[in-house]
Amino acid sequence: MSYNQNSENFSRYTVIDSTPLQGERSIAKNFMSQVFFFMFIGLGISALMADLFAYNESLRSMLYANTEYGIQMTGFGKIITFAPLAFVLVLWLGFSRMSAGVLTVLFLAWSAVLGMSLSSIFMMYTSGSIVGCFISAAAMFGVMAFFGYTTGKDLTSFGRILSMALIGVIVGSLINMFFFSAGFNLLLNIVSVAVFTGLTAYNMQNLKRIGAGLETEGNDSADGYKLAILGALVLYLNFINLFLTLLELFGRRRD
Repeated sequence: MSYNQNSENFSRYTVIDSTPLQGERSIAKNFMSQVFFFMFIGLGISALMADLFAYNESLRSMLYANTEYGIQMTGFGKIITFAPLAFVLVLWLGFSRMSAGVLTVLFLAWSAVLGMSLSSIFMMYTSGSIVGCFISAAAMFGVMAFFGYTTGKDLTSFGRILSMALIGVIVGSLINMFFFSAGFNLLLNIVSVAVFTGLTAYNMQNLKRIGAGLETEGNDSADGYKLAILGALVLYLNFINLFLTLLELFGRRRD
């Protein structure tokens, strides 16, 4: 679930220089409120769908089937597994051509599909592990988001390094799928935690600058609304990847 940190969707509204941003005003505040509103709505939808498809037998059977070889994913389940990535690509690449309404519907649909795909963690890990890792991820995300929003230090160079590290993690993960190594997998997970916590701070600062850019342009209409949805998507991806990585590192698997 990766994304392009340097997308042109954001660049037009980003303050490029490293001067600390002053004077939070109405449009900038409204923009950040919308970002977190959509993020929390998305999280809520994902949590609801994950719970429904994990514990409702008829819904779970749509994704998983009991066979003579054990529990296996259905054809629909395989589609749901890869669907979130397809939604992200559509949202990102079609941003400029979509209306605010269409973008909203696709974001909510992505949140629902992602929740369906995440229902498998309830079969793999104990409830206590899931709750514990979720709380830990939320705490780490909150601290780094606050740091990114309040720091006067320019994190642009830091973000570029993290983006390259993220590419390395993705490539390493693909390689490890074919030549699995438990030690290398552990290293990838540790690096992933560092990458996604760091990207949270970088993206938060970038979103703050976008809000300032909208303020400067006096733009509080459709463009700001659409950028808020894209910002929510970016932060959500940071959070969910951080959560899943912590779960893989520290989660207790079911017997």
